Amino acid sequence: MEPYINDWRISVVELKTMDARKLTNQRLKEVVEISQSMFAGNYDDLRNNRKIETENFMMAATFTRTKIKREDLPEGDEINMCEAMDRLFQRFENQGIEKGKREEKQNTLKEQLKVKLGTLSRPLEKQLTNTSLEKLNELTLNIFNVTSEEDVLRIIN
Repeated sequence: MEPYINDWRISVVELKTMDARKLTNQRLKEVVEISQSMFAGNYDDLRNNRKIETENFMMAATFTRTKIKREDLPEGDEINMCEAMDRLFQRFENQGIEKGKREEKQNTLKEQLKVKLGTLSRPLEKQLTNTSLEKLNELTLNIFNVTSEEDVLRIIN
């Protein structure tokens, strides 16, 4: 069987711990430095006022599984890291505010529906948890017309 077994010699490096200073390729060095800061959760290191290629930033985001979309970054082939991080923090903050509003509305509607209908079935509670803010707003406007769980389902589906 030995002739059929691959015996490849490959070097394996740990992106999180490798010494980026030893890299001679500037692009690779930037990707490694950015990735290491992202892995460490040290976004303050990323907020330095330097320009890097947008693709380098996106590559590091891919390596670290950081949920960054291209449209979240400033236009152009190069980005100012400080500006890019400010935009990302703003997006994350907005998402957190949006999530908080939705959760607050869900909880309020669940309490109101419990008062109106007596109890809520687990499937309905779960469906309310997964409902968009727009549908929750629609349910809020129609809360006085609700007389059963079927009415709620008709509004949110």
